[in-house]
Amino acid sequence: MKKFKWLVPTIYIIFLMLPIYWLLNMSFKTTTEIINTYTLWPQEFTLDNYKKIFTDSTWYTGYLNSIYYVVLNTFISVAAALPAAYAFSRYKFLGDKHLFFWLLTNRMAPPAVFALPFFQFYSSVNLFDTHVAVALSHCLFNIPLAVWILEGFMSSVPKELDETAYVDGYSFWKFFFKIFIPTITAGIGITMFFCFMFSWVELLLAKTLTAVAAKPIAATMTRTASTSGYELGLLAAAGSLTIVPGAIVIYFVRNYIAKGFALGRV
Repeated sequence: MKKFKWLVPTIYIIFLMLPIYWLLNMSFKTTTEIINTYTLWPQEFTLDNYKKIFTDSTWYTGYLNSIYYVVLNTFISVAAALPAAYAFSRYKFLGDKHLFFWLLTNRMAPPAVFALPFFQFYSSVNLFDTHVAVALSHCLFNIPLAVWILEGFMSSVPKELDETAYVDGYSFWKFFFKIFIPTITAGIGITMFFCFMFSWVELLLAKTLTAVAAKPIAATMTRTASTSGYELGLLAAAGSLTIVPGAIVIYFVRNYIAKGFALGRV
């Protein structure tokens, strides 16, 4: 049996990679071939689908818009969560557990609940169809998640580190940025990963709060599918490209993710 211990994980990996392979396979086919034939690889290999995405401003602008508000949201969420997580990990105050639970309930709520209020609010303050509107709306879900993850990492750091720094004459902010932050880089890395991925795959709020100028790639794909319905190769190519940013982020934070699972917070 030991000789075949590799068999189960191999089958599992193939099972997971099969949808991705099929998506890539479709992206190099013409729409006619996708509809009329069933092949494991393209019979008429074409790059026209990718060429259209990189030459048509409607498509590549959608990718740029998505990356813009996702990165903006990630930095805002982590920056806001760091001091909040530190307060929860180091201090006891009236209602701290209730406040912490209330933050998590925001993360549990479906985005559809907030779509209409966000739409009305951002329209009234002239932020509709802007990257800032989408980035701030995603903060409602990402900041509680970031606080929860970071609080677990911060609680694992001994409080004696804080006391020693104060005895040595460090101010709070000098200690926080020069000593404390470097000790939780793994937590910050994994927090940024989860914030990035949620904001990248979220569709409802991104579509509701944008129209033209800040329209994300996901909205572009759904509108193209609803108007034509036949450019399957183009949609497959666009879907394949949406995997790339997430794969890049995972590559750079893979070690931090492993540490997060080891600490039991993720």
